[in-house]
Amino acid sequence: MDTQKLQSGLRLIARGLEEVAAALGEQETAGEDERTARVIQEWGRRGLTQKEASELFQRHGFAPQTTGGWARGDWVEIGDDGLRYLTVKSHRWLEERS
Repeated sequence: MDTQKLQSGLRLIARGLEEVAAALGEQETAGEDERTARVIQEWGRRGLTQKEASELFQRHGFAPQTTGGWARGDWVEIGDDGLRYLTVKSHRWLEERS
């Protein structure tokens, strides 16, 4: 089994499902930047478990796997306690938007 191809396929499916949900009007009409700002505001400086972070992203119209993408982009880091925290980069992005 080629795990990388399977992961890639699942990501494509997830993106496709997001587009379908948007077309059906299930997602907010807010754009990605607005939804990103809402995630950062709600997350704040507290640590979240993987499940909590995934649920937060889903509430704002993102795929639950978005946490991993943000981690690779240095927007989220995992602390010594195993919780996910927003990085300075995330908070700075929000401040620059205001």
